[in-house]
Amino acid sequence: MSLSSMPSRASLVTRIFLPFAAGYYLSYLMRTVNAVISPDLTRELGLGAADLGLLTSTYFFAFALAQIPVGIALDRYGPRRVEAALLLLTGLGAALFALGDSLPLLAGARALIGLGVSACLMAGLKGFTLWFPRDKLASMTGYVMSSGALGAVTASAPLEAALPFIGWRGAFWVVAVLAVLVAATIFFAMPEKEAEHEGGDLQQALRGVGEVLTAAPFRGFAAQSAFFTGGFMALQGLWAVPWLMEVNGYSRAVAADHLLWLNIGMLAGQLSIGAWAMPLAARGVSPLRLMQIGLFASMAVEALIVVQVGPTLALWCLLGAVSATGAQMYGVLAGYFPLRLAGRVTTCINLVAFVGAFGVQWGLGGLVDGLRGGGMSAATALGGAGGGLGAGRGGGGRRAAPARGVAFALLLGAQALSFIPLARAGRLRPVG
Repeated sequence: MSLSSMPSRASLVTRIFLPFAAGYYLSYLMRTVNAVISPDLTRELGLGAADLGLLTSTYFFAFALAQIPVGIALDRYGPRRVEAALLLLTGLGAALFALGDSLPLLAGARALIGLGVSACLMAGLKGFTLWFPRDKLASMTGYVMSSGALGAVTASAPLEAALPFIGWRGAFWVVAVLAVLVAATIFFAMPEKEAEHEGGDLQQALRGVGEVLTAAPFRGFAAQSAFFTGGFMALQGLWAVPWLMEVNGYSRAVAADHLLWLNIGMLAGQLSIGAWAMPLAARGVSPLRLMQIGLFASMAVEALIVVQVGPTLALWCLLGAVSATGAQMYGVLAGYFPLRLAGRVTTCINLVAFVGAFGVQWGLGGLVDGLRGGGMSAATALGGAGGGLGAGRGGGGRRAAPARGVAFALLLGAQALSFIPLARAGRLRPVG
């Protein structure tokens, strides 16, 4: 593309950043929506905790399976065509979920949604590497992640307030329409940069994937991606609300308020990173260092939540804020690799994150069921889902609370072990 045809700064924002931000908003909305609607789903379907975890995790499973093909497609065909096509699948999946009346249909529809939004963040990051200077990538990552945080905020107390009027099925119809509109905007409004697309055959593309997966920088960030990024997604997307209801004894409305403040904290964290990443880097605080500090702080906050010390609302809000630093992983890791591999680098590490989220989300449910003796539905454990303060402590809630404490402590231990290679990441050398 010639200099005369390069988009202006305002055009870069309206034609590149905002469409990608809208797509990631929908992606995160769909990722976390089940945390609020799970009591309604379990009441209708009579699921156990493991069943609910599996239903919700099909999103992560399909998302993870798509990452390697998505990375190859992004490097070969560009983010505009790839994300627009996949968002149409999101619309179809949301419509099928709205019509679903059985566990297999709902699980399949949620998997289709996961496939459809699998490129939303990665396409944005690929587009930013094509159109924005490298020294702005940390800020752009923070800003686009804040749009995801806004989606998570929408999927908490605002969704809880809307459910009596539109129901969970109506919410998914709204998403179906929005997904099609965003897909059309991305395809027709976004510029193309054909010269940056990689040629070659599938074998060459797969060699690039192997180059990424076997590189020392990738191995250095893999465990952190699985247990910090994946673990946070599992809590935010499903298990935060059951914890707050069963362990802290809150009603669903109060638990949804906590989820709202968790997401507000994440939104504030991402916006702060977007605004301060470049000034901090100028003062010697690199994105890697910022991530190390933030994730160490997240373990401290999680420990306080597990031992139930401190005000719960403030702790969950703070957890969202400090966990936001984990998103710098994508830009930091991409900086170790040549630009031609940018799509595959971000999707490969995202694959690890979503495999981690799938394992943690399903594993926590299975562990809780096993520790409390099994055979009790999530609806019962949630104390009737809509009861008053202390409803979560009735019956199954009393039995589930110690089990959840053990499960969450094990997650914290896994995070502590995964922090060791992250702490040494500053010694890694660029690839190629």
